[in-house]
Amino acid sequence: MKTRIFHPETDQNAIAEAAEIIRRGGLLGIPTETVYGLGADALNEEAVRTIFEAKGRPQDNPLIIHVPSADWLERYCRDVPAAAYELAERFWPGPLTMILPRREIVPLRTTGGLETVGVRCPNHPLTLAIIEIAGVPIAAPSGNISGRPSPTTAQHMIEDMDGKIDGIVDGGPCAVGVESTIVDLTVTPPRLLRPGGLPLEALREVLGEVAVDKAVTEKLDDGERPRAPGMKYRHYAPKAPVTVVTGDPDRSAAYIGEHLSPDDGVICFDEYAGDFAGHIIHNLGPVEDRLAQAQHVFDALRTFDVTAVSHIYAQCPDDAGLGLAVGNRLKKAAGFHVVEAGKKPIVIGLTGPTGAGKTSALAALERLGGCILDCDAVYHEMLRTDKVMRRDIAESFGDVFDENGLNRQKLGSIVFADPAALERLNAIIYTRLVPEIRRRVNASAAPIVGVDAINLFESGLDQLCHRTVGLLAPVEVRIRRIMARDGISEEYARLRVKAQKGENFYRAHCSDILVNDAASAAEFENKAYAFFCHLIKQIKEESNHE
Repeated sequence: MKTRIFHPETDQNAIAEAAEIIRRGGLLGIPTETVYGLGADALNEEAVRTIFEAKGRPQDNPLIIHVPSADWLERYCRDVPAAAYELAERFWPGPLTMILPRREIVPLRTTGGLETVGVRCPNHPLTLAIIEIAGVPIAAPSGNISGRPSPTTAQHMIEDMDGKIDGIVDGGPCAVGVESTIVDLTVTPPRLLRPGGLPLEALREVLGEVAVDKAVTEKLDDGERPRAPGMKYRHYAPKAPVTVVTGDPDRSAAYIGEHLSPDDGVICFDEYAGDFAGHIIHNLGPVEDRLAQAQHVFDALRTFDVTAVSHIYAQCPDDAGLGLAVGNRLKKAAGFHVVEAGKKPIVIGLTGPTGAGKTSALAALERLGGCILDCDAVYHEMLRTDKVMRRDIAESFGDVFDENGLNRQKLGSIVFADPAALERLNAIIYTRLVPEIRRRVNASAAPIVGVDAINLFESGLDQLCHRTVGLLAPVEVRIRRIMARDGISEEYARLRVKAQKGENFYRAHCSDILVNDAASAAEFENKAYAFFCHLIKQIKEESNHE
């Protein structure tokens, strides 16, 4: 069979000739605002049968019928509730399918053997015109081979259906990019069967309570019968297996980075594309732009089929707005193989001068389940393990490494006498240290992470933190503590205190201040515990408000 490609923008007869294909029982690729559909006369059982054959679609997977307006509802549906007309007035034409009782004129082959039928009015002028001229509703599932990602351009349809169907109408790229939302109006409360181009929140504005079917979030059992398209079978799947990683974007990106093999591919938010250098990457869109994600998700899945990737990892948006539909498509592509990376931990930066009681404050955070990242300890660990850091320091400061590692005295003699050299050293350290601390924060399973850094602000590590806490204590108290802790003279202790930043620096830069005026370390630890309990409660309240 030769498939004709119609270009209505240059061919004035294209719409009438495309409608004729529908009237005579043929198969036609049609554009909609969601995805391209594989259309046939919904009332012609033989024509509908050829849809299932062309797609390789299971016979019990029901089809949606497309109508040009709500005026056609009574022709094909019984007992149409007032809510259907309210939804149609608000959202038609648009990406909403309503499940209603069928009239006998609609064949059971079209409905997958069900006594209900899904009806929608697509928001695309070419397809609306074709339905009007054909004079019959068009049954149209997505125009891909069953199981493959849905087509969002005419070229996608040509890839799957060229030579199998009579024609394809090129109506440009789809504006929404995921299929229609399906809501069942035959039950109380109405039930969301498939998330799509109309967010669940919009349905609830009209209907009030809307239940969410379990098929939205998990795979149906083999014996369960689908009540709407896309509920039961593995959909939208590229050839390579897919793993979907949910949770905070920083944490999902960190998880993917830790588990990638050399020949794996990644679908990720735009902001994280740079994290996966050396791998085939397809951008899903910015983290907060769920419309862009909907427009890109099928193209990203489909494009991997022309690559040699052996596995695909995909970041997943949250369930807000169109994120529910995008996540549903990704999870179905993965056969619901989903990894939960979790929420980003609460990150508290701690800084302050020597002798202010940092050890006791950190112990209080650990009592709350916190994981402590000592930046000085991480830096010295990296001096042993990070070849790039060692190379950069050696290239900049000469022979400062020996068989025991970094000769700190030798390096110190260079940088402490030369402010420019110290600045150069700090730049080398921060370039390597900050990404490592970020990686460890994202990989941490703890609900709270304390970042202990004397140079919290100079390094930029404060940007990782929800709050920054300056630990302060009276100068005389600090001097006594340093003398007792380090076994040094009062004169040397005073010199050390004088060389450090003053209290005003921390009060100016930190979001919160904790003053150690306790009589003992145990007393201050308890004070710090109460302080952090209150601080964490505030952070959680602020996050929920946002």
